[in-house]
Amino acid sequence: MKLITAVIKPFRLDSVKTALNEVGVRGLTVTEASGYGRQRGHTEVYRGAEYQVDLVAKVRIEVLVEDAEAEAVLEAIVAAARTGKVGDGKVWSVPVETVVRVRTGEQGPAAV
Repeated sequence: MKLITAVIKPFRLDSVKTALNEVGVRGLTVTEASGYGRQRGHTEVYRGAEYQVDLVAKVRIEVLVEDAEAEAVLEAIVAAARTGKVGDGKVWSVPVETVVRVRTGEQGPAAV
């Protein structure tokens, strides 16, 4: 199994959720996050004063999938999150050794 994690722009969340639904993802976790990459934040003007915003608002999505589904899920996230501009985010996957559904005690693929 794989844990696919994506950090994307918040306004792309609905597009990503729709894309994940279309490839058969049954569940996901979404967390508000903040950070920066190459863009190193941005400058804003508030009441005539200019100031630097170091941390940019992002959304972190985590999806647990079978190995066979991982590539399709990763591609769906990338396609739905892409705007073509700096700060679109990152997507990565890591192997998962064990999964247990707390309610039933099921383990492995049955727990996904």
